[in-house]
Amino acid sequence: MVAPASGGVLREQERMMDLRQMEVVVAVADTGGFTAAARRLHVVQSAVSGTVRALERELGTSLFDRTTHRVALTPAGEAFVPAARATLRAAELAREAVDAVKGQLRGRITVGIMQGVWAGLHHALAALRAEHPGVVVRLRQAAVADIRQALRDGTVDLAVVALDRQQQRGLATRLLSHEDMLLVASPRRILPGTAPDGVDLAEVARLPLVDFSPGWAVRHAVDRAFRAAGVEHTTTFEVNDIVAAAELVRNDLGVCVMPASIADRFPDLRQHRFRRHAPSWQIMVVRPPGEAPPAVAALLRHIT
Repeated sequence: MVAPASGGVLREQERMMDLRQMEVVVAVADTGGFTAAARRLHVVQSAVSGTVRALERELGTSLFDRTTHRVALTPAGEAFVPAARATLRAAELAREAVDAVKGQLRGRITVGIMQGVWAGLHHALAALRAEHPGVVVRLRQAAVADIRQALRDGTVDLAVVALDRQQQRGLATRLLSHEDMLLVASPRRILPGTAPDGVDLAEVARLPLVDFSPGWAVRHAVDRAFRAAGVEHTTTFEVNDIVAAAELVRNDLGVCVMPASIADRFPDLRQHRFRRHAPSWQIMVVRPPGEAPPAVAALLRHIT
């Protein structure tokens, strides 16, 4: 016969943190505040604050620095949040594994995408939804540098992005497409020295250039092409939105280099091919190495 646990052991078990406490702390860290975390978790703010305070008492340290203007992680919080995130993901994978055995695939997938890049992803999402309606997909749109970091820290499960060879290191990749870029300009703009077979990067460098923010894959490819051609160039307008770039070009405030698949969305703009040194990118589906969780594997089967 097993002797009953002592009161001290029971009290110790009661003090053990649970998954809900971890979820609340991660929500506060992600959203930057207790009110926003409460909205995300669909609870009242006092419940979030009380849960965090209780966990901090158990741990014997503060996880957040609280001021009237912001909430920031303490060094202890910086150490706690990645471990809590990994624990929550492990628990989620365990539930998904059991559901898969029962033939009821569920779970959540976070997919990273760059602005303007779908590469047939919407077809894959529709097929996944029809096959496994219990899987929830969250789309996270960000610059390629941010998506790559999110893949490394586990906050994104897979992504459809453009990466160069160096950026692919440490990730499992599958090529989806290779695409050259074009110069788009207003129909009113007369490009000096334009040849019938296209434009030259040296000619483009003399024009007002609408460029994307550093960290964007398009910007990375364009800068790389100019360096390869040995041509210095200056950005006149810097934007972080494709539609804004097209609007500047449409009003003849500058020209812009963008992939053909994106340029085709603006048929009123004139397209010009590059004679040589054309910027290009490769669109691929990428994920962390190792065996893919069941829900991620199901989506990967539909991405072509």
